[in-house]
Amino acid sequence: MVVDCGALATSLVESELFGHERGSFTGAVERRTGAFEAAQGGTIFIDEIGELDIEAQPKLLRVIEKRVVSPVGSSQVIPLDVRVIAATNRDLRTEVNAGRFRADLFYRLNVLRVRMPSLGERAEDIPLLATSFYRELSGNPDAVPPPALIARWSSQQWAGNVRELRSAVERAVLVGDGSMFDFAQGSVSGAEGSYRREKALALATWESRFVIDLIRRHDGNISRAARAVKMDRNHLRALLQRYRTR
Repeated sequence: MVVDCGALATSLVESELFGHERGSFTGAVERRTGAFEAAQGGTIFIDEIGELDIEAQPKLLRVIEKRVVSPVGSSQVIPLDVRVIAATNRDLRTEVNAGRFRADLFYRLNVLRVRMPSLGERAEDIPLLATSFYRELSGNPDAVPPPALIARWSSQQWAGNVRELRSAVERAVLVGDGSMFDFAQGSVSGAEGSYRREKALALATWESRFVIDLIRRHDGNISRAARAVKMDRNHLRALLQRYRTR
C-alpha cells in the first residue's frame, strides 16, 4: 500500500492511514479501511513523510511502536503485521532541529537508511532512462533518441531528477525537432528571424503534435481527449481541424 503524505489534506490523514468507522465524522457514510490495515501481512510505503502534519505524527508513532491500529471513531484495536518503508526529499534531521518533525518518530523510522543518489550523481543512468521514456512516449518500442540529445541530457545536472528528465524527453517527442530546443532549459537556440515569429513557430509545432497525439491516444474520441487535459471540447475540435489541414 502506498500513501503520499504530500497529497493528503490535513483533515484526512488519520482516515487515510488508520481508517474510520461509519458516522465517525461528517461525511463518513461508510466504514473505510485505512492503509495500515489494508497492508496487513505486507508493506506500507509512506511517501513524502516529511510533509506529514506534526499533529498526526504522534499517532503514527504509536501505530509503529505498538503494532496496532484503531480506526477513527472505533474502540477496536487491530494487531498489525506490516513492514513500514518511508521516503522523503527533506533532511529530517534539519526538520527535527527546526521543530517541524518529531525526534521520536524520526529515530523510530530511521532503523535502516537508504540514500538514493540524485540523477546528477549517476549520469550513467541517463541514456537508459531517456531511451526508455522516449520509447514509451513515442509509442515506438524500437525508437532511439538522437545521439546529440542523449549527449546533451547526459551533461545536465537535473535538479528535478527523473521527473525533470522525463519532461525533457516528452518535449523532444512532442516537438520532434531536437535541433530547435535546448531541452534542459526549454529555450530556443540557433533560431534565426524575429523572436515573435520563432516563438509562434515553435508553439505551433508543439501544439500540433500534442493535439494529434492526444487524439490518437484516445482513439479519436474528442470528448474523452478534452476531458483528459481539461480543455473545452469545441476548442480541441478547432485545433484538430486546424492542424489536420496543414
